[in-house]
Amino acid sequence: MGQLESIHIFIKVVETGSITKASEQLGLAKSAISKRLSELEQQLGVKLINRTTRKSSITEAGQLYFQKSKLIYEELDELNCEIASVQKNLVGTLKIAVPLSFGIEHLVPALDEFSKQHSELKLDVDFSDRRVDLVQDGFDLALRIGHLADSTLKAKAITLVSHVLCASPTYLKEFGTPKTPDDLKTHKFLRYSQSSLSGLQLESKGQQKYTVATDAVHSANNGEFLKAMALSGHGYTHLPKFIVWKELQSGALQPILEPYTPAPQHAYIVYPETRYLPKKSRVFIDFLTDYFGDTPYWE
Repeated sequence: MGQLESIHIFIKVVETGSITKASEQLGLAKSAISKRLSELEQQLGVKLINRTTRKSSITEAGQLYFQKSKLIYEELDELNCEIASVQKNLVGTLKIAVPLSFGIEHLVPALDEFSKQHSELKLDVDFSDRRVDLVQDGFDLALRIGHLADSTLKAKAITLVSHVLCASPTYLKEFGTPKTPDDLKTHKFLRYSQSSLSGLQLESKGQQKYTVATDAVHSANNGEFLKAMALSGHGYTHLPKFIVWKELQSGALQPILEPYTPAPQHAYIVYPETRYLPKKSRVFIDFLTDYFGDTPYWE
């Protein structure tokens, strides 16, 4: 290994926050990483990272070296990507994090088609509703739905995602159909527990906003479970159309309070802020944008 490799290791340790995380992403033993860091510090004649058995912290000199060396490494990455872009075939591995329900129902066919078009590119896909840290966990891209929290990540909207309040005909026959947001207070709510909102946020066509305090009879971190419970008549739920679109078409679930449907959101591809996005990521983002289109089939 030369100095550039040592710099890459140093950058990865700082970005991931630990030697352990860096070793997992780089596929190197922790002892090898520690040795390379020590050799780099010895070569520079300065301490870059304070390391103990419990934690590590970057020094003032290390922070300056990180900022400058990262710029150099990004320039090298940009050069490599420009040269690689001459090659038509995509190679290497694309590591992606996607929400579970959306991923299984809608992204699998897209990934199948994309993989057929780029057979030399390996896909490493994490299907989970957990919010991954792209840098610390070593992901190239992540697909996220709804409002994005402020962060250093870049985002590209790829398609429309709207939500719907719905319930089964059996439930509505027994408990009645709500006509206004206030009516929901007397109904049974099936809540998505991963939501950061304190109540149900609704918006009229006149853009008047309502916050309905709800007492959920059941909660879950998975939309497919909530859909199944709604189909069985346990209550009404608030889900993205990409989960319930077939049931809405068949009438197994019926939309309620349509004049108060929340404003549509989007599905986004997010990626770490960088001077130059690798070709494999750019091609995948463009593919998904074209695949789903502005108005996807579930809408």
